[in-house]
Amino acid sequence: MQFRTPDGTIEPVNGVSWNVAAGEIMAIVGESGCGKSVSALAVMGLLARPTGRIVGGRILFQGRDLVTLPDEKMRELRGRDIG
Repeated sequence: MQFRTPDGTIEPVNGVSWNVAAGEIMAIVGESGCGKSVSALAVMGLLARPTGRIVGGRILFQGRDLVTLPDEKMRELRGRDIG
């Protein structure tokens, strides 16, 4: 993912990979500023646009790539299934 700033483009988190099976619970832990919140926001499609954006890779949830879903479908999934 990338964020545009007045000083240029930054990539605060990259190379993240999680695999969570149905029924599993996962906790994300780490030091302050390591990317936990921004990674979770990216998964849920809640990065502030146009400043923040996913520039590569996939986010698969129940066989769907969340990166390619239209906003309306993402809102449905977020409220019903991801939440």
